[in-house]
Amino acid sequence: MNSDLIAGMAALVGAGAAPEVLAVRGDVVVVRVGDVVLKAHERGTDPVVLADRLRLAADPRLADLLLPPLPLGGAPGPAVVLGRVVTAWPVGTPVPQAEPEDLPMEAAGRMLAALHRFTAADFAPPVPPAGAVPRMVRAVRDLALDSPAAALVRRAFATLPELPAGGAAVVHGDWHLGQLVERDGYRLIDLDDLGAGDPAWDLARPAALHLSGVLDARAWGRLLGAYLDAGGPGVPAGDPWSALEVPARALVVQMAARALSAAERDGTDLNSAQEALIDACGRIVSAHEPIPRG
Repeated sequence: MNSDLIAGMAALVGAGAAPEVLAVRGDVVVVRVGDVVLKAHERGTDPVVLADRLRLAADPRLADLLLPPLPLGGAPGPAVVLGRVVTAWPVGTPVPQAEPEDLPMEAAGRMLAALHRFTAADFAPPVPPAGAVPRMVRAVRDLALDSPAAALVRRAFATLPELPAGGAAVVHGDWHLGQLVERDGYRLIDLDDLGAGDPAWDLARPAALHLSGVLDARAWGRLLGAYLDAGGPGVPAGDPWSALEVPARALVVQMAARALSAAERDGTDLNSAQEALIDACGRIVSAHEPIPRG
C-alpha cells in the first residue's frame, strides 16, 4: 500500500525525480520529489479543517515564521490520494542533532514569541482550534497495551483536569525542535495542529522533557528566557510554571504513550529518554492521584 501511495503522491507534482522516502511514522508518510516535500497525513485527518490551517499558514504576515504550503493541482487546499489527505511543502534543511549548547534555543524561543503575539482575531475566520489537546488525548486513546507501564500512563492521564482545546493566540500545536527547518532563515513545519489555542502548550514539550530529566536546565532556560525576552505572552515571567505545569504534565503523558505504542509497533525496547518519561508518569501519579481512604 505504501508503494502505491508514494507513487500517487509523486504523481501530484509530476516531477522527473524519483520519490525519496524521508519518514514513515505510523501511517504518516513523508516523501521528497525534487524540490517538493509531500506528506500523507494521519488517517482520519479532516481535509476541510486542514485546508483552514493551510490558509492560515499561507498568510503573508506569517511568512517569516511558517513554511508556507505549496498548491497542488492549482488549488491551495490538500489533495487526496488513495483516500489519504496529502499536502505539499518547499524543501527545508532540518535542525541537525547536536549537543544541547549547539541547539538554536534562542531562535526557537523568539519565533514562538512572535507567533504567539498573533491572535485568531487577526485573521479571517475560520481559524480552527489548535490540535494540541486532541493530539494528547489520541495518544492515550491509541495506547492498546495492557502492561504495568501502560497502566501507569493511563493513571497519569487521569490526573489531568478538564482541558479546553481552544484559546485566543495562534499556536503551532505540536512544537519541538524537529519542527524547525532552515529555508531563508528558520521556519516552522508540520502545521497539522496550527490554530487558536493556549500558547503555553507550545512550550509544554520541552518543559516536559526538562521535568523528566531529558532536557538539561541550561537548554530549557535558554529557550524560556529568549521567549520571555521577546515578549512571549504564553507564560508569566515571574511564575512561568503556573501556566506550564498542566500542559507539561499532559505532554509527559502524551510522549510516554507514544513511546509505548511505537515500541510495540516496531518491536523495540524503550530507550533511556523514553524510560525517563515512564518514570515521570509515576511521579505524576504520586503527586496528583488521590490517596484512597479506607
